[in-house]
Amino acid sequence: MTHPAQPKASHFINGAYVEDTAGTPIPVIYAATGEQIATVYAATPAIVEQALSTAKEAQKAWAKMTGTERGRILRRAADIMRERNHDLSVLETYDTGKPLQETLVADATSGADALEYFGGLAASLTGEHIPLGEDWVYTKREALGLCVGIGAWNYPTQIACWKGAPALACGNSMVFKPSETTPLCALKVAEILIEAGAPAGVFNVVQGMGEVGGALVTDPRVDKVSLTGSVPTGKKVYAAAAAGMKHVTMELGGKSPLIIFDDADIDNAVGGAINGNFYSSGQVCSNGTRVFVQKGIKEKFLARLAERTGNAIIGDPMDEATSFGPMVTENQMNIVLGYIEKGKEEGARLICGGNRADKDGYFIEPTVFADVTDDMTIAREEIFGPVMSVLDFDTEEEVVARANDTEFGLSAGVFTKDFTRAHRVIGNLEAGSCFINSYNDAPVEAPFGGVKASGVGRENSKEAIKHFSQVKSVYVRMGDVEAAF
Repeated sequence: MTHPAQPKASHFINGAYVEDTAGTPIPVIYAATGEQIATVYAATPAIVEQALSTAKEAQKAWAKMTGTERGRILRRAADIMRERNHDLSVLETYDTGKPLQETLVADATSGADALEYFGGLAASLTGEHIPLGEDWVYTKREALGLCVGIGAWNYPTQIACWKGAPALACGNSMVFKPSETTPLCALKVAEILIEAGAPAGVFNVVQGMGEVGGALVTDPRVDKVSLTGSVPTGKKVYAAAAAGMKHVTMELGGKSPLIIFDDADIDNAVGGAINGNFYSSGQVCSNGTRVFVQKGIKEKFLARLAERTGNAIIGDPMDEATSFGPMVTENQMNIVLGYIEKGKEEGARLICGGNRADKDGYFIEPTVFADVTDDMTIAREEIFGPVMSVLDFDTEEEVVARANDTEFGLSAGVFTKDFTRAHRVIGNLEAGSCFINSYNDAPVEAPFGGVKASGVGRENSKEAIKHFSQVKSVYVRMGDVEAAF
């Protein structure tokens, strides 16, 4: 009997499931048990060609529809997604290993929010009229054309919608390649869009590894590439897209600072640190993994943190009581365990965790290191797992300089009761998505993205519209044309 997670076929092209078993088989492993629950096949050149040519063709008619019509389809897709939230959340848990307690409220719901938000904006995408005496200029906001989306494995449903919704709202078509680690959820997004009335070929999903991504990114028919992934991958994809003068959005990694001043509410600050390090078992790009705690409250903070971390329920992700799940793959678990060993070797003080959990699957205990210094590996490199580094600081000026001393710049957070200081510190931090007395909130209404090596462009909010459209300006002369001869 086939597992309920096994999709009807590997790819979704031109409004239907498509299979080509000539592609490399990609096993889908359930992170909580290590068992294989499904197989998909990487896209062959024929599949890639089929996806790109149908997407290119479908885009023209889609762009000619009114924004109101496109928006209605996206909003209908959001409604379907919310109705099926439970089943989509179960699939997300099979795909990623994240606890159902989390996927029920953070994944398909966030995807639906994006479809609804951009569906609502679609009719409002207008240009402007610029008067110049009796002459005038008008502008139009036009689709870019064919967009490629490349997803990461931590939020497969959400990322497909965060990229697909603004692209489609603007009149583009999309070929989306999910991470080979989590290939299941994007297929459901494609299926739901068709059910909601999207024309065949407007949103397509193809599976594969870097080779398939490379074929998509370098194809001359592609006008835009939007990638969520690591900095090294981002640099490669950005360079490949630049060679073809393509538009890009790069949502990459971080080593974000979370700064806790000694006047902060301790429980809120601990909650922020937990959300910024242990949600999704630490597999979130914006995580605040360098937690700077002012010396006056350091031990109090660590004691409360250790106590609350002890309340994590590590177990079967399908049990809604479970609050902490496994790493996405065995490989990712081993990478994180390697970082934990480095933390111990380099002299950081282990407060809690530090081991693989005694369970089937790829579980690591939530791990906290204290007395971490800026030059330790665990304070410099993105770990992408449940490892928190707690660093001490004395003054505001010192902590701002240390917080900014990194190639990354995705997120930053501050906990303090002094709001003047909160705004001042955030104003001085080099990061794109910031938080005051909170951490890791990502409403679709707010722009999301980084500075420095953490990427270019923004996802979500009205900013995303700018990244999936371009402006045409038209000069209208009302009188005669003068010329030199």
